[in-house]
Amino acid sequence: MKLGRREFLKLSTAATVATAFAGLGFNLKPTVARAQLLKLNWAKESTSICCYCAVGCGLIVHTAKDGSNRIINVEGDPDHPINEGALCAKGAAISQLAENKNRITAPLYRAPYSDKWEEKSWEWMLNTIARRIKDTRDKTFARVNSKGQTVNRCDGLASVGSAALDNEECWIYQAFLRSLGLVYIEHQARI
Repeated sequence: MKLGRREFLKLSTAATVATAFAGLGFNLKPTVARAQLLKLNWAKESTSICCYCAVGCGLIVHTAKDGSNRIINVEGDPDHPINEGALCAKGAAISQLAENKNRITAPLYRAPYSDKWEEKSWEWMLNTIARRIKDTRDKTFARVNSKGQTVNRCDGLASVGSAALDNEECWIYQAFLRSLGLVYIEHQARI
């Protein structure tokens, strides 16, 4: 076999590349990703959805079985079709939403023109919100427009939905808002 300079260089390059990648275990066969889940026998495992953005990444949440229901660990769900076990930095730190000494645990209210927040009861807060929604709706509800057409709408209220809601919760929320006559309805997933 006669080898010219060009053929010698091609053969040498191919042999070098094959030897280098063979040592690294380079393989062109398809591989299967296997997430290494943390198995905690003393914790309850639940699935959830990340609430930070509109992507809806799946989470596996481990909570203590000792009755405290404390979150021990949160990780990406490898069986979830959206993130397949991967999480962004915010999703990876999501346990801090519940396990945080600085977390606000009661409703806070700041009166108009005040510079101080005051702690209020849930009953007071929900009644105040309901009263303000009702008052605003009553003031801004329009049965007919300027042309005399029936519109039955409320122009004084608007809503921006949350990515933490699933489809069923969004449907119920939309039905509630439409029953009030709202037309300015948006969702975080579209913004």
